[in-house]
Amino acid sequence: MDTIRNFCVIAHIDHGKSTLADRLIQRCGGVEDRDFRDQILDSMDIERERGITIKSNTVTLPYTAQDGETYELNLIDTPGHVDFSHEVRRSLMSCEGALLLIDASQGVEAQTVANLYLALEYDLEIIPVINKIDLPSADPDRVREEIDAELGLDPFEAVECSAKTGQGVDDVLEAVVNKLPPPEGDPAAPPQALLFDAQYDAYRGVVMLVRVYQGTLAKGQEVFLMHSKKSYVIEELGTLRLERVAQRELPAGAVGYVIAGVKSVQDIAIGDTITDAGRHADEPLPGYKEAKPVVFSSMYPVASDEYENLVKALDKLHLNDASLTYEKDASMALGFGFRCGFLGLLHLEVVQERLEREHGLSLLLSAPSVRYELELKTGEEVAIDNPSLYPDPSEIESTAEPFIKASVMMPERYIGTVMELCRERRGEKTTFNYLTPGRVELTSEMPLAEVLFDFYDRLKTVTQGYGSFDYEMLDYRDSDLVKVDILVNQERVDALSQLVHREKARQRALHYCERLADTIPRQQFKIPIQGVIGSTIIARTTINAFRKDVTAKCYGGDITRKRKLIEKQKEGKKRMKMVGSVQIPQEAFIAVLKTDAGK
Repeated sequence: MDTIRNFCVIAHIDHGKSTLADRLIQRCGGVEDRDFRDQILDSMDIERERGITIKSNTVTLPYTAQDGETYELNLIDTPGHVDFSHEVRRSLMSCEGALLLIDASQGVEAQTVANLYLALEYDLEIIPVINKIDLPSADPDRVREEIDAELGLDPFEAVECSAKTGQGVDDVLEAVVNKLPPPEGDPAAPPQALLFDAQYDAYRGVVMLVRVYQGTLAKGQEVFLMHSKKSYVIEELGTLRLERVAQRELPAGAVGYVIAGVKSVQDIAIGDTITDAGRHADEPLPGYKEAKPVVFSSMYPVASDEYENLVKALDKLHLNDASLTYEKDASMALGFGFRCGFLGLLHLEVVQERLEREHGLSLLLSAPSVRYELELKTGEEVAIDNPSLYPDPSEIESTAEPFIKASVMMPERYIGTVMELCRERRGEKTTFNYLTPGRVELTSEMPLAEVLFDFYDRLKTVTQGYGSFDYEMLDYRDSDLVKVDILVNQERVDALSQLVHREKARQRALHYCERLADTIPRQQFKIPIQGVIGSTIIARTTINAFRKDVTAKCYGGDITRKRKLIEKQKEGKKRMKMVGSVQIPQEAFIAVLKTDAGK
């Protein structure tokens, strides 16, 4: 066990985690040069296209140190975005140490600090690594000062490297071997292994990724899952070296995979403890904190006969992404679907894209919303995230919405425009922290609902791409909440209902009405589209009717002849309106979720 090192790479977005992982893999000979590609641990197409890491990925590397000893390094590459902090938390539980990457030109940023606190929560040994020293704007001395002042770590321990050019990568590996502790555990004790992730293989069933804390797991052994209380026989186990490499056993301290004929996704839970069926461990390992979803949206298949496929796809995705929650939902306009909970808007986008790509589904999503807390006049407290469950306003005593502490890092010259953006979004208690000359951190407390729609896009626009945004949940605060319904031709469309602050109700309702008027095709009769709160109309647009030129054949003569034909047409249109119902196309539901860039 002295020659095993379990560590992960944590950092802010775009500080070079995946690139450093590439260099470490190449340096240790984990992959042939002809098979190598950039961001080799980012296995999903969507990760490679967006240039971000979404799933933590594990690889075992052999490394011969300068002292001649050969070590087994278990490296976990983690995401940087705040929406995937659940993945980072799971990775940290499987490690004894972490490389904290800091960009040599950007310095310490919001997510750097957040990830450091996460790592300290699990008592990990931290090695600061200053990356991108090859950049013309790199300033390692300033970054060392920030490491000391803002992170409280020893700046002289920091290792300098460039993951792009490979400079200093040997120093990083030596630091991992010399400064990080080996795992502890008794190989002779009853087995105790943490199930920290899983994948679904169409031929082998569920592939479980495990970290062995005590004892040894071996092929042919009967194991018992302590949470789901089921027994299985291990068919195959081994280490992950970009592909699965089978071994006879996994000793204490090792990280690897286990295939035990688990057919169904529902049979296992991430965070479960695996032990021997005949010789149980005394108690299960502490599992994971449940991820609390903060953004909710309903998903419906475009074709109603795809509902069964959506059920299976969500089951399989949930195995790979334990932070996704979902429950059944139904809508008059869109049929059966699921109400899903996400950790943020990027998480929502990624889940939608993975369902569409990996499972071939076409989906419609309702407007994202947050969870509100209501106190009724009866004294009962209820939490709702779906506008269709909103009670009668006369029964409500008070409403509260979730607030976040938003942290924006940006160059000093953008302070004015970002302050204005925060004020627009009902930001309060705005404070500034000057990190270094020219760089400012702005913190503001604002409602989560205001961040959902296009806050991040607007921030990137007003800071010309230099602003980075991070947030943490604070608490619930009293709010003047109203339910805005959309009526199309006097009929309520439940999928377009939304809960908003009273100040923003008219603006949001007008946006929905205008978008629907642009996308719903014209009919033979006028279609009014209205935004209402209760019975009060707050916004309206009208789609005008087609009008056939009934007077075309009537040329010359008295005006009364023409008038008679037009009156006759009006009568026919009245009759049509009584029986006419409006079909709302799928594009209309998508169009209302898009924001106007200019507004």
